[in-house]
Amino acid sequence: MFSLSAGTLSPIHPGGRPSRWAATGRWGGVSDGAFSTLNLADYVPDRSDAVAANRAAVADWVAGSGLAVMSAVHGAAVAVVDRPGVVPGVDALVTSTPGLAIAALGADCVPLALTGSDGHTVAVAHCGWRGLVADVVGAVVGVMAQRGVRVEHAVLGASICGRCYPVPQARADEVAQACAGDVAAEALVTCPDGQPGIDVGRGVRARLAHFGVPAARVLVAAGCTAEDRGLFSYRRDSVTGRQAVVIARMGP
Repeated sequence: MFSLSAGTLSPIHPGGRPSRWAATGRWGGVSDGAFSTLNLADYVPDRSDAVAANRAAVADWVAGSGLAVMSAVHGAAVAVVDRPGVVPGVDALVTSTPGLAIAALGADCVPLALTGSDGHTVAVAHCGWRGLVADVVGAVVGVMAQRGVRVEHAVLGASICGRCYPVPQARADEVAQACAGDVAAEALVTCPDGQPGIDVGRGVRARLAHFGVPAARVLVAAGCTAEDRGLFSYRRDSVTGRQAVVIARMGP
C-alpha cells in the first residue's frame, strides 16, 4: 500500500536550484479514525492539532521552512504566494520563495506539482473533472508564463482512475465540449460496466503536452485512490482525509 513517495528534481538549465517533492498517502501521520493517519485537510472533521502536525511533518520531508496550502474550490484561480498559510478560493499556487513548501490536496482529484525552467519557480494545482473543464492546468501554466517561466517537470499524485470513476453522460459531455479534442479523448473512457468514465490524470497529462512537457518529464507518483486502501478516496469512503503533492525549491 502506498504511503509516501518523495524525490528531487534537478533543473535542466544551469543556475537553478533543485526542488524536493513528496506525494503522500494516508499513512505516516498522527490522525486517527476515518482520517488515519496522514490527513492534511483542515476542512474535514479531523483534530486541528493532528492536521497541523501532519502538515509540519510533510513540510519537513521536503525540507521546507513552512507550508502554504490552498482551500480548493474546483475552479481555475491561481495565487502567487511567498509565505506559509492557507490560501482560500484558489486551485493553484505558484512561488519562487526558496524553502517554502506548497501543497495541493485531493482524495480522488489530481494533485499536481510543477517545476519551472528558471530553476526557481514551483507550482501546484488541484484538478478534478471540473478543473479539466475550467482548465486549471492552463491557468497555472499561464501564470508561470507571465513570470517568464516554462514548465520543466511535473509530478502527479494519487487520483482515481477512469475505470473507477463512472459519471453521468451529461458530465462526460461537458468535458468533451469544454476540453481540447486530444485532452477529451484521453480523459473520457468507458468503465467496465459500460458507463462513461473520466480519467482526470490522463487528461492532465494530455494538457501538459500542449505546453511542451514531454511524457519523460511527467512523473506519476501513485496509483488509484479508489483501489488502494493506503490512499484516501472520497468516492470510496465519503468521510475521509486528503493526501497531497508537496513541493519546495531548495534554498538559498
